[in-house]
Amino acid sequence: MGSAARLALSRARIVAFRRGVNALDRRLPWGAESLRAAAWAGLQDSSPRAALLSLHARVEGVRADSWEHPSLVQLWGPRFSDYVIAAEDHAVFSLGRLPEAARGRLRALDTARRLREFLGGRRMPFGEAGRGMGVVPNSLRYAAPAGTVLLRWDGARQPVIWTVEAPAADPRASRLELARRYLHVFGPATAAGFARWAGIGAAEARGAFAGLAGSLTPVGEGWILSADEDGFRAPAGPAAPARLLPAGDAFYLLWGADREALVADAGRRAGLWTSRVWPGALLVNGEVAGTWRRAGGDVTIAAWRRLSAGEREAVEREALALPLGLAGPVALRWE
Repeated sequence: MGSAARLALSRARIVAFRRGVNALDRRLPWGAESLRAAAWAGLQDSSPRAALLSLHARVEGVRADSWEHPSLVQLWGPRFSDYVIAAEDHAVFSLGRLPEAARGRLRALDTARRLREFLGGRRMPFGEAGRGMGVVPNSLRYAAPAGTVLLRWDGARQPVIWTVEAPAADPRASRLELARRYLHVFGPATAAGFARWAGIGAAEARGAFAGLAGSLTPVGEGWILSADEDGFRAPAGPAAPARLLPAGDAFYLLWGADREALVADAGRRAGLWTSRVWPGALLVNGEVAGTWRRAGGDVTIAAWRRLSAGEREAVEREALALPLGLAGPVALRWE
C-alpha cells in the first residue's frame, strides 16, 4: 500500500489517542449524537449490559435503560457477537461484514430469507425460531451480515429476534467504512487484526485496506488513517481519574501483539485477557491498573499496584455510580 516513510509514534501517544477517540478522558454530553460517537466501533454486549457500562464510561447522564435509547439498535455484529450500535450505522455493522465469496454470501442471504419467511413479521426468541425452522439456533447468526436481522437481549433470557428491510447501502462501501472505524479506534492496525475483530475473511480485510490505501499512513507494522495523524501527534490532555470498562469494551478488545502496547507486563496481560470470560479493565489516570468483576450489585476490584487515597476514592466513585438499576447501592470490595 505505497512506500511512504513510516511514522514513529510512542506507546504513550498511541494509548492517549485511543483514550481520546473512545471519549474516556472526558465524558460526552448526553444525547443521540454522543451515543453514536460512543458506539463508533460498536458496543459489545455479550456480557449482560456490558454495552450500557461502556456507554456510562463515555457519556454523561447514562441510566440503566439508556441502552434502549431510540437512536440505538442491537444486532449480531463483529464475530457474530451481540452488539449495540447507532441505528443509522446498521449497514456498516451488517452489510460491511457480508462475505464476498459466493459460498459465504449465499449462506448469509439464504439464512436471512428463510428466517424472514418463517417469522412472517413475528418476534421470537432465537432458540425457538431455530427449532421451528429445524436448524441449530446459533446458525441463525449467519443471517446477520444480510442486514435484515435485529434483536433485543436483556441479559436474562434468550435474545428475541425479528427481521427488517435490508439497508439501502453497498456492501463494499460499508466494509470500507467499517475498516475506517476500526483504524480510527484501534490504530495503528493491520488487515489481519481487522479480519479478526470484524469476523471476516483475510482476503476481504486486505481488500478493504487496499481500498483505503490512499488515505492511510504506515506506523510500525500497521497503519493509521492519515486524517488522524495530527491527533496522534497532538499533546495528550489530562486523563480521567478512573474508569471501569466492562468485558469486551472497545478500548481493550485486542489480540496478539496489539495487547502489548496497552499492558506491557505479560503476567498482567494474562489476567486481563483470560482464556475464559474476560474481567473488566480498571483505568486509573489513563492506564490499565487492574481488573474488576461484578455479580449483580457486587463489584470486586483487583488493583495491580498500590493506589493513592485519591485514586481509590476516584475508583470507588466510578463503581458506586455504575447504572445497574439496582434497588440498593452497589456493594464494593477490594481484593
